Amino acid sequence: MTTAESFPRLKLSELAPQVYSAMGRLHATAEKAAQEAGLEHSLLELVKIRASQINGCAFCIDMHTLDARAAGEREQRLYALSAWEETPFFTARERAALALTEAVTLIHTGHVPDDVYQAALKEFSEAEVAQLVWAAAVINAYNRIAISTRMVPGNYTPKA
Repeated sequence: MTTAESFPRLKLSELAPQVYSAMGRLHATAEKAAQEAGLEHSLLELVKIRASQINGCAFCIDMHTLDARAAGEREQRLYALSAWEETPFFTARERAALALTEAVTLIHTGHVPDDVYQAALKEFSEAEVAQLVWAAAVINAYNRIAISTRMVPGNYTPKA
C-alpha cells in the first residue's frame, strides 16, 4: 500500500494536545519574529513550499501553495519552484532564501555550506537569516508530523 492509498494514522491534536499546542505556539512565534525582522510573507511561503517539496509532504504543499496563491503568488513561480535554480522567475533574495532552506532541509547531505550561508548574508541581515533558519526548522518539523501521521491534503481553505 502506498501512502496515498492509506488513511490518517493519528490525531496528534487529540492524543498529545500539550505538545501539539506548543508546536502551534512555536509556529506563531516564528511567524511573528519573521514578520518583525522584515521578511516578506511571500518569501516565507516559498520557503515552506520548497521544504515541503523536498520532504514530500503533500499536506503542507497543498496548504502553502493555496496560501501563496491566495496572497497573490503567480502560478508560474509555484510550478517552477522545484526547479528554481533553472528559472529567471526568482529574485536574488528569494534564491538565497531557497538555497538556505534546501541546505537546512537536507542538512544530512553536507550541513549548511559556508557559501550558502554567505550568500544568504549578502541578501539578508543576520536577524533575517536567523528567522529564515527558524522558518525552515518549523516547516521541517511540521512536514515530519504530517507525513508520520499521514495527514490528508485537500481540505484546507486559506484564511481570508
